[in-house]
Amino acid sequence: MRCPYCKHDETKVVDKRDVEGKAKRRRECLKCEKRFNTQELLEEIDLTVVKKDGRREDFDQDKLKRGIVIACQKRPVSTETIERMIATIQDKLRKEGKEVQSQIVGSFVSKELKKVDDVAYIRFASVYKDFSDAADFKRELQQL
Repeated sequence: MRCPYCKHDETKVVDKRDVEGKAKRRRECLKCEKRFNTQELLEEIDLTVVKKDGRREDFDQDKLKRGIVIACQKRPVSTETIERMIATIQDKLRKEGKEVQSQIVGSFVSKELKKVDDVAYIRFASVYKDFSDAADFKRELQQL
């Protein structure tokens, strides 16, 4: 890492924190001894989601977030919790490879929501599992 003050190539890391999927580092130049901050962000892999009908589309983090936010509407789920869920789901998806079935994405979301809020989980499950009547809701509630 090059010092932004004197352009020296050698620095040392004084402090490191992981915040919202970013590695934040406090660095010190070994020549001028000035300190500065850097952020390291994981480069996203190209991920393709294979739909039930065989269509393929690029993974869309915003679409994932919208689905989770809608399920958590008017529930005591913080923005930080939602961001952590998204990061966890993306980590799991990366381990699946470059192509992932949409059912796997839905399964990962369901599992994370189930850990956080039962109502948000049921809301998501009703769409994900395509509930058709009250009996489907009752069956799912009994499994909780």
